[in-house]
Amino acid sequence: MRLSTLRNACRNVPIPSVHQPRTGVKVFGLAKRSLRLGHSSNSQLLFRAASSISGPTSAEAALTFGKQPKKTDGPGYENTIRENVRRTKEEMVALQRGHPALKPMLAIIQADEDDSLLEINKKMAGKIGLNMTQICLPRECTEDEIIEEVLKLNEDPKVHGVYLHLPPVSLTSRVLNTLKPEKDVDGVSDLNVGRLVRGDMSQGFTPPLANAVMELLARHDTPMAGRTVLVVGGEGPLGVALQCLMQRRGMVVLNSQRSSEGLQKLVMQVDAVILLGAAHTDVPPTWLRPGAAVIHCGSALMTDQGVEMSSLSGVGPLTAAFRMQNVVRSSSRWAQEQQYRPWTLRSLKLQPLSPVPSDIEISRAQAPKPVDQLAQEIGLLKEETEAYGRTKAKVRLSLLDRLREQPDGKYVLVAGITPTPLGEGKSTVVIGLVQALSAHLKLNSFACLRQPSQGPTFGVKGGAAGGGYAQVIPMEEFNLHLTGDIHAITAANNLVAAAIDARILHEATQTDKALYSRLVPSVNGVRRFSPIQIARLRRLGISEIDPSALTPQEVTSFVRLDLDPAKVTWQRVVDTNDRFLRKITVGQASTEKGHVRETQFDIAVASEIMAILALTDGLRDMKTRLGRMVVGSSRSGQPVTAEDLGVSGALAVLMKDAIKPTLMQTLEGSPVFVHAGPFANIAHGNSSVLADKLALKLVGEEGFVVTEAGFGADIGMEKFFNIKCRASGLRPNVVVLVATVRALKMHGGGPNVSAGSPLPREYIDENMSLVAEGCSSNLRKQIQIAHLFGVPVVVALNVFKTDTQAEIDLVCQMAKESGASDAVPCHHWARGGRGSVELAQAVKQASSQPSHFQFLYSQETPIVEKIRMIAQKVYGADDIELSPEAQAKIDYYNQQGYEKLPICMAKTHLSLSHLPEKKGTPTGFTLPIRDIRASIGAGFIYPLVGTMSTMPGLPTRPCFYDIDLDPVTEEITGLF
Repeated sequence: MRLSTLRNACRNVPIPSVHQPRTGVKVFGLAKRSLRLGHSSNSQLLFRAASSISGPTSAEAALTFGKQPKKTDGPGYENTIRENVRRTKEEMVALQRGHPALKPMLAIIQADEDDSLLEINKKMAGKIGLNMTQICLPRECTEDEIIEEVLKLNEDPKVHGVYLHLPPVSLTSRVLNTLKPEKDVDGVSDLNVGRLVRGDMSQGFTPPLANAVMELLARHDTPMAGRTVLVVGGEGPLGVALQCLMQRRGMVVLNSQRSSEGLQKLVMQVDAVILLGAAHTDVPPTWLRPGAAVIHCGSALMTDQGVEMSSLSGVGPLTAAFRMQNVVRSSSRWAQEQQYRPWTLRSLKLQPLSPVPSDIEISRAQAPKPVDQLAQEIGLLKEETEAYGRTKAKVRLSLLDRLREQPDGKYVLVAGITPTPLGEGKSTVVIGLVQALSAHLKLNSFACLRQPSQGPTFGVKGGAAGGGYAQVIPMEEFNLHLTGDIHAITAANNLVAAAIDARILHEATQTDKALYSRLVPSVNGVRRFSPIQIARLRRLGISEIDPSALTPQEVTSFVRLDLDPAKVTWQRVVDTNDRFLRKITVGQASTEKGHVRETQFDIAVASEIMAILALTDGLRDMKTRLGRMVVGSSRSGQPVTAEDLGVSGALAVLMKDAIKPTLMQTLEGSPVFVHAGPFANIAHGNSSVLADKLALKLVGEEGFVVTEAGFGADIGMEKFFNIKCRASGLRPNVVVLVATVRALKMHGGGPNVSAGSPLPREYIDENMSLVAEGCSSNLRKQIQIAHLFGVPVVVALNVFKTDTQAEIDLVCQMAKESGASDAVPCHHWARGGRGSVELAQAVKQASSQPSHFQFLYSQETPIVEKIRMIAQKVYGADDIELSPEAQAKIDYYNQQGYEKLPICMAKTHLSLSHLPEKKGTPTGFTLPIRDIRASIGAGFIYPLVGTMSTMPGLPTRPCFYDIDLDPVTEEITGLF
């Protein structure tokens, strides 16, 4: 039979009237009334679990077998139910006081269409204020069909409790244990039964029927302790639960099967009989000792004894009341789980070796924690992570909604002085600092790093996972592919490029009518605009949505973007250093009908889509940014966007997983978010806003998030403040400025340093004069740049083995004299977090100082003045010089309304000026602006200073000469 489901919110959708049970049909509902047996002055109680709901509601009813009903005294069962309802409503009110939008919901899965039980639960849910959903399956439903429905309810965040109202044969172990224990409000899963047996109910549930039975037993005249109770048919979860509960109350519990020949003898010896299951079991009144109670939890078909069921009350509604109580408590636990969780971070032990082994050897020697364990330690919920293997996972953005009321932690930016071509170890400082904070000072801390590009990994730089005993592990996974974000960006970027050239070709070779018929095709005789096409119509000022109703002029406007091939600004990308793609010609095949044009490839991290990923604050914002990316201009000079091409929705689909930060860990088990890696020249060179925001919520108010800005403070830090902080609304507490004796000697007048060549003697031997000159020029200037933004500065001297103690002391002294809050040597490369404890303490101290953060310029400042302020105040230029082309672009951007966008300067990272050979603190120069471009989707304008390459090339001896794979062990060698 085809599976059919009926889902309805019972408080809003009318429920069919209750059916009377049919003869021979097993009934699984619960009774709504109670009955009393009155064959003697010490009347026995018989509480029946029936499905028939009829007759008036009464506090208590008298009933005899074959005699007239006899009225008895005592409090009514409605009072018991009413008291349970009152307590549950109080819990509900308290829950909704803290979570007004939360509406607990119970879902009932039942076979066949008998709605009697639903009616009982619906009424009880209505009294308490719960929602309820009913899923009706066919009588002959299979185990797989039931499990399919259970799995849906497991993942439905609106459902807080699930009740499986199914025949016993359907309640297999597989079905019961598919149900999430936290939603198993009837306490039938193995885990919940085990919790009850163990006595730990902080996370489990007691079966509602068991609670109801215990409540009724408690109403008996004699104390519960010492009472003997016979349980008939108690082999299932309910029987186990009842036996545990009764034994804990001091009762003696006997068990019997329904077919037992000695049942009468047992019944005559006990104080109470509990009949479990749906099958009928006869317990004649003559078997019962005076005062004995009988509680029937199965069907109520006793017509052979002449029982008249016109006025029953008790077990059914009471059970439903306890079920609703469990639903409310499940909701309360869920709400509690949504709150911020204190960390239980377990640090990994390090045993540094001397001499320090290679990075990959160190990484491989440490066993990382499973990522699900790390996620639990830092307070992430199971549903907030998506594992990619054992050691990395994506983190869902729903975390931001869950912790939106949680105060942010301290925000620390790691920047650097102007580096040598070898780099000065900012990433290593980030990781060492976080390891020191977490593993040694026991402060919650998170590192946020960029994802490395494959280009440098196989080119000249190598990996970017840190180094020595301050690394992200596994470093192979960090440096190679990770979770595929860069591949997603490459695919999305090149989809736009393909759409551009295809559109140019089709517009050039087809009439308006032919274009229109293909862009809006007839499907089954009907033509419709897609939502993206309707959005384009609205931008054109066309309100009509009927394709047949457009005028010829409107059709022309709709189908023709009229992109000028000479004004296409969008490039293809690849994540490899391939110098021969810097300039290419496309369209040379005969099928392209002579539509040839020159274009180029950029490296993937230079794509505007990468910059968007780094600056977006969510899916909706990312989709908007992707749509407004300008890919070129029409022949009339109007900007053409990705949304005009109709590709923005597809781009969002390709990027839907890339938007989630990737969780990894350091060598000492501290958490790391790896996300985004925008080019630090033509983009802002910082990891993502989303990673920082998620981390700031997770660390808590007293925790620390340490993120890194690319290149020197004049580039990465300036862009972090003026672009990233403007987009995110976040404000940093401290800047850590990384310096090395090596770089300071270079800025003090030392010889050139180049990758792959041995260091000159000046960088190996002690040279105090070079160090002093470097400190008084470049280091002092970079500290001053940070102070322009009102943020305290701590200088971290990344110590190399060739540095002498005198050189180290001189750097720290001169850094403090230049305005740094503190300056400390760092030995994390050789010692791990222990080697950066002094830095961690200095950062903690500096973060307690007031931060008077301010932007360098206002959004309202004209484009030219923004550029001039950066050139003069940050770089130290006398002025700027605009080329005619740059001035024309500024005029165009002003005309298009882009004048309020921040500025992202594209210049060399090897000098404060535009000339890489000018070291120290150059003065007396004019900064030439040869061109200006715009990343409208990312939200910034980038002036080009000098000649900037967006596609690196491979050196004579690339890193890939050293990289290899063992085909037996699959171990990677040669990464560093």
